Amino acid sequence: MATRRGATLALGLLAVAGGALAIGQDTCVAFQSSSTTFTVVKSGKAAPILLSPDEWPGVQRAAFDFASDIQSVTGVKPTLTNVTSSPSSSNSTSNSTDSTAYGSSGTAIIVGTLGKSSLIDDIVNRTNIDVSSIQGKWEAFLAKEVANPLPGISSAYVVIGADKRGSIYALYDHSEQFGVSPWYWWADVPPKKHNALFVNASGCWHGSPTVKYRGIFLNDEQPALQNWAKLKFTNGTGAALTGSPFNHFFYTKMFELLLRLKANYIWPAMWSSAFCVDDDQNQPLADWYGIVMGTSHEEPLMRSLPPEWDLFGKGPWDYSSNQQNVYDFWKVGAERGRPYEGVYTIGMRGSGDLPLAGGAENIALMEKIVADQRSLFQEVFNTSDMSTIPQVWALYKEVLGYYEDGMTVPDDVMLLWSDDNYGNIRRAPTPNERNRTGGSGIYYHIDYVGPPRNYKWITSSQIEKTYEQMSTAVNRDATKIWVVNVGDLKPYEMHTEFFITYGYDASKWNYNNLNSYVTGWAQREFGFNSDDAATVAAIVHNVTQHNARRKPELWNGTTYSLINYREADAVLAMLRATSDSSNRLYRKVSAEMKPAFFQLVQHPVQATLTLQEMQVAAGLNNLRASQAAVIANHYKSEVERLFRQDYSYEVDYHTLLDGMNHMMDQTHIGYVYWEQPLTNSMPYVTAVQEDKPSLLGPMRLSVEGNQGVWPGDNKYDCSAGYGCPDPTLTIDPYNVFGDRYVDIDVGGPGTFSFAVTSNAPWVKITPTQASLSPSNPEQRVLLSVDWSKVTGVESAHLDFKATIQNDSLYSTRSISVTLVANHTVVPGDFHGFVEGDGAVSIEAAHAARNTSVQGLTWIELPGLGKTLSGVTPWPRGGEELNFTAGAGPSIEYDFYTFNTKSQKGHVTITAKMSPSLNSLGDDRPLGIALQVDSGAAQTKYFVPPATPGTLPAAWDGLDGWVAASINDVSFDFVVPPGAHTLKVWMIEPTVILQKIVIDTGGVKSSYLGPPESIRV
Repeated sequence: MATRRGATLALGLLAVAGGALAIGQDTCVAFQSSSTTFTVVKSGKAAPILLSPDEWPGVQRAAFDFASDIQSVTGVKPTLTNVTSSPSSSNSTSNSTDSTAYGSSGTAIIVGTLGKSSLIDDIVNRTNIDVSSIQGKWEAFLAKEVANPLPGISSAYVVIGADKRGSIYALYDHSEQFGVSPWYWWADVPPKKHNALFVNASGCWHGSPTVKYRGIFLNDEQPALQNWAKLKFTNGTGAALTGSPFNHFFYTKMFELLLRLKANYIWPAMWSSAFCVDDDQNQPLADWYGIVMGTSHEEPLMRSLPPEWDLFGKGPWDYSSNQQNVYDFWKVGAERGRPYEGVYTIGMRGSGDLPLAGGAENIALMEKIVADQRSLFQEVFNTSDMSTIPQVWALYKEVLGYYEDGMTVPDDVMLLWSDDNYGNIRRAPTPNERNRTGGSGIYYHIDYVGPPRNYKWITSSQIEKTYEQMSTAVNRDATKIWVVNVGDLKPYEMHTEFFITYGYDASKWNYNNLNSYVTGWAQREFGFNSDDAATVAAIVHNVTQHNARRKPELWNGTTYSLINYREADAVLAMLRATSDSSNRLYRKVSAEMKPAFFQLVQHPVQATLTLQEMQVAAGLNNLRASQAAVIANHYKSEVERLFRQDYSYEVDYHTLLDGMNHMMDQTHIGYVYWEQPLTNSMPYVTAVQEDKPSLLGPMRLSVEGNQGVWPGDNKYDCSAGYGCPDPTLTIDPYNVFGDRYVDIDVGGPGTFSFAVTSNAPWVKITPTQASLSPSNPEQRVLLSVDWSKVTGVESAHLDFKATIQNDSLYSTRSISVTLVANHTVVPGDFHGFVEGDGAVSIEAAHAARNTSVQGLTWIELPGLGKTLSGVTPWPRGGEELNFTAGAGPSIEYDFYTFNTKSQKGHVTITAKMSPSLNSLGDDRPLGIALQVDSGAAQTKYFVPPATPGTLPAAWDGLDGWVAASINDVSFDFVVPPGAHTLKVWMIEPTVILQKIVIDTGGVKSSYLGPPESIRV
């Protein structure tokens, strides 16, 4: 990867000050001078940067970056000097009374940490700067212009951190606003150039972050990150004992990125890697930079597992049978970490990140393990005050079960609640758990290896969902520690940054301004204007929503219906339009910017589209082959072409600037169970004989909503599979497409022309005739209705007659299709959604009425979910109110029906809920209530209790809640035809309703459900 420097971004509500953008932070940078600005660079001269020699090394190093950032933006590099305020000081690098140390202007930028920098402390005493807003606060900072801070300096822009990272964040905050992206190296984002730089005299300020420890977990790093790092940072051999490429050259790049993102914590790569063993500079350099070290949920006391145990352990990894050896192993980790800032993972999992062997007795064993680990801390740290040693216990998988079953956890230990590996938080602190002195936090995933299937190839999580889940964590005080599993880090750059940005300052963000995060990000990374930035936001939303509907590793040829609701067509149309937008911007950006745009936007779009087109083409190949249509061979060729194209995009990524090789090595096609395939394998395709005529002539006819084909027997033509009648199609005025279709295909080598006639004048046929051949093998015929000519239910018979060339058996062939038109009518005074095609489908956000109770109301979470958005009771947190049906906030939908299921008076109403979990515990299961008109409300608690430490059975599997990204909750109601009101009642606070489907007998199989009904 090229060592570039790049672009700027900053605030949640996009703030602009003289051209500086701010995402998640206050703006204090300008590019034009005014009476209220301080000059950083002007006319080829830069204000010098001054620090005290006794400043933290990490701050000194960040100041070097700060000076280099200014140079990358302006071409002018400021001097960077260590000074003291006293001329008699023996360790002064430069005498502060000598104005040449500060440049000829008599101005300077002075950087330092309260209580650490003698220079800053002296300036505070001299000038009485009010530092009370940051004094003693974790990672806070302020910056402002100060007059006469030191002898010889008439004015200085003073940057003060409350602690080491406060100072570092202040510098990187300014660098970002100057025009340097945190991803300048990791994503090759070039800098935004400016001839001059200024800062507002009033400066910037930031208090303590929302979340104390904010970090990432590099995990499942083989094959992509590990192979890339081996080429980039080693001679190909890696560490002596493990072969790992993750040496200090790699990690210092990672540490800088984290600090620029305003993260402070990391769980290092663990598989075949040992952070402290692979390179003895890793651990001290992390501390030197200012990064808090930890180890993952299954790696106690700063020891990397499994490599370190495999190298140095004695006997089995089993505390019940090998206590002393395991204890001694842990002691080395604690002693090794003692000089440095760290958060110690406690507890224990079994070998290979599996549960401990044993049953209920594991609780007693785990309590002994934790007690012994804390005794070890007392010995190593020579203290009895355990609260001075940050400790975290990860309640991951079965470990949560120990806690739920009553395991005692010391009060000063941070509890790290986990999601279900798919972004749904399993448990958050209940009100009585929020007073623990250790606090709690969240372990979250945007990459995962495990059932029901790995997802680690490409971005497939929505920031909208991450916001919804993590905002609930904020409201429930789970803010001591956040860790996000980012897999290989790339290609999750934007999502990783959003997670950290939200943890840094949650107050900047709400459900209505998430889009501004993406537009601001696009402006920072690519320098786009507001229109192009909005296009990027739409691109990112479309791709992430699509991939989050079902992880790409779970796609197949029939994920999206090929015959119902034109679903696959609609999905591909959206992705193709998104691809067109991305291509337009890719052509527009400069050559220097293209590598960054390709990595961050273009590649995810094109790779997603290619894979989805491949899967749909494979599905159509199999469908048309079953219908004896030669176009199956075209789709086979398309699958083969797209399979090659998938790899070509990988090659394009790997050859970017000659620096990205292997970063897209992850296989993603051909899964047969949860674990990754060892190579990509093309979806199954077949071929039909093109040279042999179909047994019943060359014309093959299929109709919308049916896998069958005519003429001839086909298992899908009717339930018997043979002797089936000619096809029938039905249509009503509230069909959302306004027509039906019939597909005419070529079967064999024959050439024919066909014409369509009808016995009813109200049928509109487009086209009425066409000629087909093996080179032009398919024609779609649309059938619509002139409803002004139809009363009630009428039928039309359409004759599809083929005239066949050079066929000794058939010269003509006719197939009849019946079109039934049901002219349903809605009363003129009705307003709401109307049944069409035997269903009413409603996006949850499109309610007619919304009623609040006790300050809670249903609000829309824009963009969340599988189709449009979701609605949920808001605000979260607080008293954690729940209600019985009829007592809480409600949201209402008006609908009109003409039918019931089998005309027996019943309908099925399905509430499509996000696959959230019982995060307040199984004694508070998620529930929702539905009521039709004034009838009795029905309540369903749709996430059943599970054995502690496990998930409900329906969560799992390739068709389970999490794979499908939806939980369908169905209710049966007696609803006669006519106008009705559906009322949805809040029962529990964190439910998310995405869509409502009312089945009156016509709902067909599909992944997304029927498209939204017509609303009058």
